Amino acid sequence: MSKLASFLQELTSLRVFIIVWFGQFASLLGSGLTGFALDLWVYQKTNSVTLFALVSLFTTLPPILISPIAGAFVDRWDRRWTMIISDFGAGLMTLSIAIAFWLGNLQVFHICIATGIMSTFSVFQRLASTTATSSLVPPQHLGRAIGMMQVSESTGSIFIPAVAGILILSVQLQGVLFIDFLTYIISLVTLLSVRFPHQTNNKSINKGDQPEKSEDSPKESIKNELLYGWRYIMAQPGLMSLVIYFTAVNFLIGLVSLLMVPMLLTIGTTATTGTILSLGGVGSLIGSVMMGIWGGPKQKIQGVFFFGILLGICIIMAGSRPSPAIISIAIFGGLLCFPIIAGCSEVLLLKRVDHDVQGRVFGLLGTISASCVPIAYLLAGPLVDYVFEPLMTSTGLLAPSIGQIIGIGAGRGIGLLFIVLGSLQTIITIISYFHRPLHLMDRPHHSDSSELDAT
Repeated sequence: MSKLASFLQELTSLRVFIIVWFGQFASLLGSGLTGFALDLWVYQKTNSVTLFALVSLFTTLPPILISPIAGAFVDRWDRRWTMIISDFGAGLMTLSIAIAFWLGNLQVFHICIATGIMSTFSVFQRLASTTATSSLVPPQHLGRAIGMMQVSESTGSIFIPAVAGILILSVQLQGVLFIDFLTYIISLVTLLSVRFPHQTNNKSINKGDQPEKSEDSPKESIKNELLYGWRYIMAQPGLMSLVIYFTAVNFLIGLVSLLMVPMLLTIGTTATTGTILSLGGVGSLIGSVMMGIWGGPKQKIQGVFFFGILLGICIIMAGSRPSPAIISIAIFGGLLCFPIIAGCSEVLLLKRVDHDVQGRVFGLLGTISASCVPIAYLLAGPLVDYVFEPLMTSTGLLAPSIGQIIGIGAGRGIGLLFIVLGSLQTIITIISYFHRPLHLMDRPHHSDSSELDAT
């Protein structure tokens, strides 16, 4: 009886978080369906990798540009109302796309503008949701709450591609958009039905500072926070080296992730494409479970290196042949590597970055490491349309040589590019292995952040 009472008490303490998590999970699924469906619609309508990449650019660029500033504002605003307004704004954008499609006026530039605005709202929503978790969940249950959030993301990656591919064939784009709009309503209802604990905003930006003076402007405070985070990163060679490594990796992975759907569509239908990507989602879920149970190797940087090399091999495999079976295995293996690499690197950062400055530093690290992704999206279209695909046509320059190994025709130029990108991923990881400051990242670090305070 005591165990049952304890279990019920734990559920009660997590009640608000579970309600909010359910609404956000529904919204995550709906947004994923819309994003995948819009990608398919743009590529099938235009048959242009360049325009396909342009939509992804508008989705990716706003978070990179505004994440550090958005984080500073989220710290000042009410988390619950930030999430409500963000979901409401994103839902309106989804509705606007649906209306334009229903009227027969939907164009690629409409999608670019709408997805750019939606991704901006999602930055505020994600940051508010993440930072609210510690106030919604007792400290002893934080690990369980984070696990629930990771499972929801992995589950979404499993079902979204397959479901979206099937829905496009059955209810078409307008049906997918309507489903997404309903999930926003679910999210809003859950947020409006609960109350968050009162939050206390600490506006002191450096350890040992006095509370912010009334004459300090919010603009100046945000500027100081960003400058402090940058100085903190620059003061640690290993930390900066890790950022450079992941910046290069994100550039390569940005190209791969963007071009995966166009390559898959050359060997199968939208349903086939969704099914293969869903198998990759299974790999991501298994990798998340592995990381949760195993915890990664004792030397976490070794985990980054080993699975970084394995990721490169999987990318090479994905481009080697136009075979759904081979590509499925490659995507499964590659996405299995992601959560382990991310988990090991997160542990390294938590060990090396002082707790009271992690928000500022992590926000900047995310922006810096993702800064090359828009460049990858801009280069993807021209590289495929004007360089690699022409090389692998039946009359292409490489058709008599490499074409005899990996095949020729539609999609084989992307396959060749994957082989190049996977080789670069492997080489960069091997070079990084011999960089001493990265090996020192596994040592715990405790710095006096007052040394970095602005004068």
